[in-house]
Amino acid sequence: MKFNLGSTDNLIQAEDVQKPINLADVVNFFWRWRKVIFIVCIAAGLLSVLISSPLITKPKYKATHIFYPTTNNSISNALLTELSQRQKDPLEFGEEEEAEKALQVLQSGELQGRLVRNFNLLKHYGIDPKTEAHPQTALEYKIEENINFSRTRYLSIKIEVLDEDPQMAANIANGIAALYDTVKTEIQKQVADPALAIVERALKEKQNKLQGLKDQLRGLGEKGITNYEEQSRALAEEIYKAQATGQLGRVKDLLEQQNTLISHGGDFIALNELIQQEAVKESDLIAQYEKRLVDVKENLSHKFTVSAASKPEIKAWPKRTLVVLMTLLTTFASISVLLLLYEVLYLNRKKSVA
Repeated sequence: MKFNLGSTDNLIQAEDVQKPINLADVVNFFWRWRKVIFIVCIAAGLLSVLISSPLITKPKYKATHIFYPTTNNSISNALLTELSQRQKDPLEFGEEEEAEKALQVLQSGELQGRLVRNFNLLKHYGIDPKTEAHPQTALEYKIEENINFSRTRYLSIKIEVLDEDPQMAANIANGIAALYDTVKTEIQKQVADPALAIVERALKEKQNKLQGLKDQLRGLGEKGITNYEEQSRALAEEIYKAQATGQLGRVKDLLEQQNTLISHGGDFIALNELIQQEAVKESDLIAQYEKRLVDVKENLSHKFTVSAASKPEIKAWPKRTLVVLMTLLTTFASISVLLLLYEVLYLNRKKSVA
C-alpha cells in the first residue's frame, strides 16, 4: 500500500501559519491520513488483545473481606463493669478512630511478617532469596501490588487481595483478618501483662501490711485487750460495784486492769481503724487483680465480620475490553500527534525550501 506523504493539502501550510484552524481543516487532516491511522490502530488493538490474553498475561482474581473493628480495648471493662460505669458498649461498631487504628495494625510489620510466613509468600510470588538481589524489596512490591487495605464510607475495613489462584486470594484475605485479631490481642497484652504484675505486687504488699496490723492487734489481745469500748464499760461498772460493797482488794485489781486497758486502748482503736481502711483498699486491689487476670487470660474478638472472602469465579484483572479500548484511544491520539508534527515540521519545511 502506498501513501502520498507529500500532499500539498496539509493541515497547516507554511504560508498560513497565522491562519486559525477550522473544523474543515481537521476533518481533511484525518481523511488524508485515514488509512495510516486505521492500520496503526488495528495493529495496536490486535497487539493489545494478544498481550492481555491468558497466554501472555495471567489473569488475577480479587477476594474481599470486610469487617468492623470493635470499640473494646479491655475485656474486663467491657464485661465485668457495671453498665452505668461502662464508657463503651462491647458490642458497638467501631468509629473513625477505631478504623484508623485497625488500618495501622493491618499495615504493621508484625502482621505482614506473619502473613509472609503463614502463606510462604516468597515462594508463592516466585522470589528466590538466593538469586534475587533484593528479595525483601521485591516482596514488598508484590504485597503492595496485590494486597490493599482501605476504609469504606461506612467506617468498615476492606481487605482486597489479588492473586492468580482464586482460592489463594480468598485464603490470604481471610488469613489477614484472622491475623488482625491475633496481633491486636498481643498488642493489648503487652500492656495487660505488666499491669497484672503491678496489681499483683501491690495486692501482696497490701496483704502483708494488713497481716502485720492484725498481728499487732492479736498481741494486744494476748494482753487482754479484745474490745476497748466494751471492756472499758464493763470495768467501770465492776469498779463501781466493788467500791459500793467495800471490796478494796478487788477495786485495786480492777484499777490495774483499767490502767492497762487505758495504756493500750489508743493503740487498739488506731489499729482497728487502720485495719478497716486497709481492708477496703485490699478489696479494691482484689477487684482490680481479678479484672487484670481476665484481660490476660481471656480473648475477645476485635472485629465484627460483615463479609468473609470467598473464592472468586471471575477474573478481576486484566479487563481486556478496557485494555483494548485504552490502547486504541492512546494509539489514535499518538499517531494523530505524530502525523501532525510530520506535516508541520517536514512537509511544510520541504515546500518552503522548494
